[in-house]
Parts: sequence; structure tokens; C-alpha cells
Amino acid sequence: MSGKHVLALSGGVGGAKLAAGLAAVLAPEDLTVVVNTGDDFEHLGLTICPDIDSVTYALAGLNDTVRGWGVKDETWQAMAMLRGLGEADWFNLGDRDMGMHIARSWRLREGETLSQVTARLTRNLGIAHAIIPMSDAPLRTQVETAEGWLDFQRYFVAEQCRPVATGVRFEGSPGAAMSPAFAEALAREDLGAIVLCPSNPYLSVDPILAVDGVREALSARKVPLVAVSPLVGGTSLKGPLAKLLGELGRPVSNASIADHYGDLLDHLVIDEADAADAGDLQARGLCVTVTGTVMCDAEVRERLARVALTAARIETG
Repeated sequence: MSGKHVLALSGGVGGAKLAAGLAAVLAPEDLTVVVNTGDDFEHLGLTICPDIDSVTYALAGLNDTVRGWGVKDETWQAMAMLRGLGEADWFNLGDRDMGMHIARSWRLREGETLSQVTARLTRNLGIAHAIIPMSDAPLRTQVETAEGWLDFQRYFVAEQCRPVATGVRFEGSPGAAMSPAFAEALAREDLGAIVLCPSNPYLSVDPILAVDGVREALSARKVPLVAVSPLVGGTSLKGPLAKLLGELGRPVSNASIADHYGDLLDHLVIDEADAADAGDLQARGLCVTVTGTVMCDAEVRERLARVALTAARIETG
């Protein structure tokens, strides 16, 4: 077999954009997207999977590109009713988005695994590519602050990332096994490359690496591992990465991204605004591609996907 299957590891918004670009240029049989579930939580009796939903909505063409999260053309009547009834309103759920959470939650309560539910929901939205949770077991990201350990959504949404972060941990690790399709993708004879989408290394990619056996499997791989940096112009476009790096005592730079992934990384794709970083990265033995990484529309998403695949020595049509 020729090694042409691509395994993409993704977080939410930024990762979802590149995942959509990869899906646009790769056939369904040539791509598996494994998604972080460390952000998942239970809210108002519903199981919320923010990153899986971001990737799903992006591949289904349903994502709200203006707001950056959730479903386009959303309405908020259910949330208004819940607020009027005195229920928690710190995590905003749109009406169409809530339909996703209801469908997921009752299927889980009926005994399906998260993998089975995700396959069902994505298929019913017309998505042909495989979107896979990293694990069917709960593995939850928590952020250490002066107030103690905060569950990710409490830190990220309720507190708006304001507390100073002093550490990150993953409750449920060790002990959370890879989802079956994740394990199968890593063991494929035709696996040709692994792509780390431009997601927060600490909060979106590290939870995937914390799943039992993942880091070991990636360390033993025989295919290129290419990451697209989430930094642009020395900062993060969205999310708390720049703030988090500073609070953890790391420079806000592509060198920190490379240091964080260490020997797992073969090739780093960085934005043209950070072209000056290329020399130092190459001096440490890392392959570097400099290109535009801000994915403002479908054309740019597809172009960046092709750049990443070229870096991974994967041919596209």
C-alpha cells in the first residue's frame, strides 16, 4: 500500500478550519480527523463537546464564521427561556446548537459510545470524512489558578481566561484509552502523515497526547509529523495561548511551540509574519515552511491544507 492516509489531530476553531481544508482536498478514505474532547462537560443535563462540534459544523458548512463558534443563522430563544427560568446562562447555547447536544445526550444515555454517536451525527449531516473523538472515556482538561484547579469551561468561558494559569492537568489520564477508530488510524498500513492542526498545544493538543498510548505511538511512528503553528505575528489570533505561554514562563514564539512538541515534530508551518523565526528553527534541525496561515475563507483553508500536505510529502489532486 502507498502511504497516503492522513491523520489530523485537531482542537476547536483554528483546528476546525484546517480540518475543513484537509477534507476539501482529500478523499474521505484518505483522512481521519481526531478531535480533542478534554473540553467536554455536562451542562443543563446535556453533554457538550465543543471541539467535536466546531469540527463537525466546519465540515458540514454550518459554522458561524463571523462569531467564530457555533452555528450560522443561530437564534437564542431556548437560552432566553432558560435565563427567565433562573437557570445558568454563563455558557451560551443557540437553538440549533442545542439540537446537537440533545441528540448526542440522549443517544449516550441509550448506551452508545461517543464514537458511535459522533459517527451517527456527522453522517446525518452529510459528512463523509471520519471525525473521531480522541477517547470514549472522559478525560478533562483543568487549569491551575490561584483559586485552585478550574475545569476548562469554567476557566475559558465563565472566567474568560482571566485567572493567571500556573499549570494544566488532565483528569482521567492515565486511564482513558484511545477511541477504536483512533487506534485503527494510527495502526493503518497506509498511514502517510500526521498533521497537528493550528490548535493550542497545551489546551487542545496535549489532551490528545495524554490519552493512553498516543504519545508512545507518535514517538514510534515512521511517517512525517507536521504542525501548523497557532501563532501569527508573535501572538495568538484567538484564545488564550499567548497569555498562557507568558504565565507559564515561555516566550510567545514559534520556538516555544517547537520546544513543546520536541522530538515529536518533524516540520513546522509558520506564518509569513513570523518568517524571522525560520532560521533559528532550522538551526535546531527542524524543517520549516513559511506561508500565510490566517484562514479567512475556504480558498485559503484549502491552500494551507495543501501546503501542510506538501510538507508531509503527501500528494493531492
